[in-house]
Formats: sequence, structure tokens, C-alpha cells
Amino acid sequence: MERHTYERMAEIDGEHWWFTARRRIVAALIEAQVKPKPGARILEVGCGTGSNLAMLQRYGRVDAIEPDGPARALAERRSGLSIQSGLLPDGVTLEDGAYDLIVLLDVLEHIPDDAGTLDYLRSKLAPGGKLLLTVPASPWLWSAHDVIHHHQRRYTKDTLTRVVEGAGFRIRHRTHFNTILFPVVVALRAANKLLKREAADDAMPSPLVNRILNATFGAESHWVARRSLPFGVSLGVVAEPLIR
Repeated sequence: MERHTYERMAEIDGEHWWFTARRRIVAALIEAQVKPKPGARILEVGCGTGSNLAMLQRYGRVDAIEPDGPARALAERRSGLSIQSGLLPDGVTLEDGAYDLIVLLDVLEHIPDDAGTLDYLRSKLAPGGKLLLTVPASPWLWSAHDVIHHHQRRYTKDTLTRVVEGAGFRIRHRTHFNTILFPVVVALRAANKLLKREAADDAMPSPLVNRILNATFGAESHWVARRSLPFGVSLGVVAEPLIR
């Protein structure tokens, strides 16, 4: 991503409704679908400025990877962790069979070789380990937001399933999310295209609107962890390696 995009994320990711609600959804998925053992080893791939690390540390001992230098430095200051650099699938060295949970939270869409990356990460999971990933859904929602954030693609349920299963995983749970606000997002992106607005849709709303959006999006955590929602702005998957 561009430098100003990381800087903007660092300014808002502690309070912005999308980041805070997504953390609740990810936590719900971990608790319902992963159920990590005490002292689990967890790896976050593409931790950015580190806004998810404290949440992940509730479930075990966390390692992280982040290729962007300034973002990695900020994540280290926030978390106190030593965070590895490098690009997947070929520029990172990880221990085989080391992790009980590997998470990629809106990261896979940035990586040109998504299949190769998942194939590499599969061997880094311990027996019984799980992969948890979230990605942007619905390619027809492609907009300036995706361009600014350097997305390679948006996924459908079928395309995400193919890349995960093709990398040697079995999907345990798969669902769309950000479903309640889906019509609002569609309308905003359509308006931006019509008006030729070339900006990411991540502005910080007023405190009242931010609280309403946070509560609305975050309410999905009760459903997403156990049900498969049929549509939404994002997709989430929990998967485990096939035995080969």
C-alpha cells in the first residue's frame, strides 16, 4: 500500500467502526471455529500497523510478519514484539509445524501469488492447526478503494474456495460478512463511480455515526461465527490442512 494509506490506517484503526467491528468478528471466529489451546502459537501474516496484535494475544503467543518498514516499526512500538520482514511466498523463513493458528486479515488480496502463499503456510501449521483469513468479496464492487489499497483482486465464494482447497486445505467454516451494511456500501461505491471520486472510502465519520456503524457491523459477530451468510462486503474462511 502507499505510505499515506498506512499512515491513515494508523490514525484511525483504534476507533474506526470497520476496524473495531472486524476485530470482534475475528475474535468470534477464533472462539467458535478455532478454539485455540492455552499457550497456542499464533502467526499474523501482514500485520500492518499492528492493530490486531493485542486482540490475537488474548489467545496465545503471537508472531507477525509485515513487509513495509515504517508500518512494521509502528507495529513493534505498539506491541513490543519483534516483527519479521519479507514477502510471501518466497521471501520469508518460518519454522515447519510451528503454529496452531495462522491469520491473514485482508491480506491475501494484496499478494500476487495467493495460491503459492497458502501452500507455503500450510506446512507451517502444527497438527490440528487452523488457517483463518478474511478478504474483500464481490469483484463487481471493485472501486478506487481497491486501487488505492493495491488489491490484486476481490474474491467470490467459489474463487476463494478454489484457492484455499487448491493449496491443500479443507474448509471448516466459510461465510460472507459486513452483510447488514452491504446495501449502503453498494450505494456509496456506485455514487463514487458516478461522480468519479477517486478516493478510499475510509473517512472517519462523526462520533455518533461511528458508534452506530460499529454496533451494526459488530452485531454480525453473533451470526458469522456459526452461520454462513449468503452475501456481504467481505468473506471469511477457517480451514485446516488436508492430511497428505
